[in-house]
Amino acid sequence: MNTDTPQPPQISRASQDALVTIRNWFAKRALFFKIILIGFLALVLLIPLGLVSDTLSERQSRYAEAVASIVAPWGGSQRITGPVLAIPFTHKVETEEWVVSGTHRFKEKKSHECTVVAYFLPDHLNVKGTIEPSARKRSIYTAHVYSALLQISGKFARPDFNFPGYKDITPQWDQARVGFLINDLRGVRESLTLAWDDERFAMQPGDGIYAESGLHAQLSAQAAQNGGDFSLSLTLNGSNAFEITPLARSTKMALNSPWPDPSFCGDYLPVTRNVTPEGFEARWETSFYARKAPQQWTGNQNTIPARELAKGSFGVRMMPAISAYRIVERSIKYGVLFIALVFTVFFLFEIVARVRLGALNYLLVGATLCVFFLGLLALSEFVAFGLAYAGSGAIATLMIGFYCARILRSAKRALAVGAMLGGVYAYLYFVLRMEDFSLIAGTAALFAVLGAVMYATRNLRNGSRAGRDDSA
Repeated sequence: MNTDTPQPPQISRASQDALVTIRNWFAKRALFFKIILIGFLALVLLIPLGLVSDTLSERQSRYAEAVASIVAPWGGSQRITGPVLAIPFTHKVETEEWVVSGTHRFKEKKSHECTVVAYFLPDHLNVKGTIEPSARKRSIYTAHVYSALLQISGKFARPDFNFPGYKDITPQWDQARVGFLINDLRGVRESLTLAWDDERFAMQPGDGIYAESGLHAQLSAQAAQNGGDFSLSLTLNGSNAFEITPLARSTKMALNSPWPDPSFCGDYLPVTRNVTPEGFEARWETSFYARKAPQQWTGNQNTIPARELAKGSFGVRMMPAISAYRIVERSIKYGVLFIALVFTVFFLFEIVARVRLGALNYLLVGATLCVFFLGLLALSEFVAFGLAYAGSGAIATLMIGFYCARILRSAKRALAVGAMLGGVYAYLYFVLRMEDFSLIAGTAALFAVLGAVMYATRNLRNGSRAGRDDSA
């Protein structure tokens, strides 16, 4: 019986030479393949970054729902349009009608009385107010609201019913009414009275003109006929923005508030403003030349819809200048830059310190960077963004630093990585806080990183040190 052990097949000399050639070919291009691997890992990490971005979108939606539930009973964005004086009048209209008498059929002129509404805008409108901001919380979410303490005054000229195309005009003075359009009447918390010269008129719900949201007062015949000065004290709760529509020949508004970050909005900017950390003061002045509506019109001629009448408003927006969610969103957009900078640091360690790192090392460090963004999102819902950024960044830096102490086999190298990572976080925080110059700052960082890589690898050639004989 043959008990000889079978021998493995012998590799030919030619096959051995081919394997050596392939091994040498890959060895000479090890640097190239390493860069390709690092780039591939960076692209793979876009997946968890996308998941963090989806989580951010979900939290933003929940925040919007919470804010809407807080604002709903308080009052939304407020815009006051008015006042507008509406006075019905009758006029004669002559028509021709066919009349049959016996065997004769002929036209006969007949006169009918029709009722039309005339609308008048004020000559002067002055608005003075103080906007008191406050915060309302629900669970972990905060909504910013305000109470506007307003004094609205102005003057109406004597109504002129010289409308062309109307005959035998008879104003119905006792049916005159003056109305204000107000976006959200839930913000009105008190009974209101309109002062007109020496008379007082209770304000009623409804604008009394367009059947829109607002307030109106029924005037006496004497008040409507003579025109006069009016005033209204109004406390209006709202959120987000406060605006008025300049309907008078001359409109002036002066506002002050302890809100430190106003955003002036609308078609007109303040003529003067003073914004400090303690609040702002602003004053607007406009004339009727930029207004699309005429000074007076009738319901059957040049009728102006309410939405057209409310155009051209101006005011102030009472929202935080930069929300935490917006900054977190911007930081996630810079996530690739985070990963690229940190991976570059590790790559330079491999080149300069001749420390070999595996794909798993890069992947775990990249995963820690991705978790940093999730921690930033979670902490920013409870504390200020700066504290959230510092806390999440410190945790990620410590985790990576302790990990590097093992994989780099040196505490000094781990401290160097931690210091560089802290510098990266600090610089990118600086970029995130910038509004107008964030792009150029981020681009400068990329140029700096590319320059560092080029300098560190200036002596490399085909994966070997310059000066070595690659053919050996």
